[in-house]
Amino acid sequence: MKKINRNKKELPPEQREELLRALKARFEKNMNRHKGLEWAKVQAKLEAHTENLWSLNEMEKTGGEPDVVGFDKKTDEYIFYDCSAESPKGRRSLCYDREALKARKEHKPKESAIDMAAAIGIELLTEEEYRELQKLGNFDTKTSSWITTPSDIRKLGGALFCDRRFGRVFVYHNGAESYYGARAFRGSLRV
Repeated sequence: MKKINRNKKELPPEQREELLRALKARFEKNMNRHKGLEWAKVQAKLEAHTENLWSLNEMEKTGGEPDVVGFDKKTDEYIFYDCSAESPKGRRSLCYDREALKARKEHKPKESAIDMAAAIGIELLTEEEYRELQKLGNFDTKTSSWITTPSDIRKLGGALFCDRRFGRVFVYHNGAESYYGARAFRGSLRV
């Protein structure tokens, strides 16, 4: 007897079409983010790997406004980042990771950034990726975003976040258990 995989996350056909229309419109509106890339090839890749559409839809639902920011020739993958002007609204008020969430004694946030990213099927941007994103526009001018934190900093209880102020990108630190209404995380997905 064949076992049914109940964890497989798939979008119904009409939702898939709606998402593809939104992604195409954003792609065409922001050609500066992906010079030299063609939507038809991106769409073909998405249709060949429909499991990624669920993650992109979750990025969309939480306010990330995912868009293509590059193509990795070595791995033959398109790279999507959250490109919303401010940190995604549906991912704010999160501490950094599960360890930080468990460490909070009171006023715990509902979730951690690392756990939510894993549930969505995406990765937090690294500092390098965040800086690359900022070359494509002005992001997080009123908010901030958690980024992947090196293990040596995390072992000491800290976590890193970034924002853009005064025309520059800043990297800061906080206790990993902290959370703020104006801080979320930005993710990446390779398709």
